Amino acid sequence: MSEVNELNDVDFSPETNLVRYLQVVASYPILSAEEEFYLTTQYQKTKNPKVAYKIVTSYMKLVVKIVYQYKGYKLPLNEMISEGNIGLLNALNKFDPSKGYRFSTYAMWWIRAYVQKYVINSWSMVKLGTTSAQKKLFFNLRKMKNSMNLSDDRALTDSIMKEIAQTLGVTVQDVLEMNQRMSSKDSSLNFIVSSSDDSHKELIDLIADKKPNQEEIYSNSETMTKRKRMFNEAVKILNQREKDILFKRRLSDDVATLDDLSKIYNISKERVRQIELGSIKKIQKVVGMV
Repeated sequence: MSEVNELNDVDFSPETNLVRYLQVVASYPILSAEEEFYLTTQYQKTKNPKVAYKIVTSYMKLVVKIVYQYKGYKLPLNEMISEGNIGLLNALNKFDPSKGYRFSTYAMWWIRAYVQKYVINSWSMVKLGTTSAQKKLFFNLRKMKNSMNLSDDRALTDSIMKEIAQTLGVTVQDVLEMNQRMSSKDSSLNFIVSSSDDSHKELIDLIADKKPNQEEIYSNSETMTKRKRMFNEAVKILNQREKDILFKRRLSDDVATLDDLSKIYNISKERVRQIELGSIKKIQKVVGMV
């Protein structure tokens, strides 16, 4: 994006000098509603990077304000600000001034989304949650614990977890699991758990290797071959229509629908389903006798 390149040409960034960055950002004037509408309309029409520069630099202080709401997660402020700035740029590219909303109101959601994504991904090497409900619980649980003066490493009593669950509209189990994940710390597999003069053991040395050995691999291979042979023999009892329906419904990458097969064989969808299930039962009966 050309406007991103324009912004990269400035002689400051949150990564190189955070204090200087905050000072410069604070010096940019806030746009009035009329100025904002004019500039965002111009940018929508022309995609002029100079226009983008005026808009974005004016609202970089909004990014800083939002980022400071997440200081409690003890993550690098400069990196969160950088993520928030990306959200700001995306907001500008998608903003439609004709709808009558202020750009600052629209941009807040994009900035917060990028900052929250960074927090979620940075909090643990194992993601805390992928659904919107889990992400919402992650941030709301932190707010609730802060309001109750509870630290991350403090165990929650049953009564506290019940109170939090009722307030947030989730189950006690959800609160328990999320709190445990938030309280745990990532450990390196190369962490030294014991050592001596001539050797040392790392955490990875104590993890059992669950991969199958050569005998198990051979045994599994034999079992799979036997099962495949049994299946091929069992399929022989099916007529051509039964085979075709079974393979297209259960053994094909491109699964056919009941409607598709009902049109091919000029029968009802329910009849197709009956043939499919009947074929499976026939095969199971034969395999069970082998």
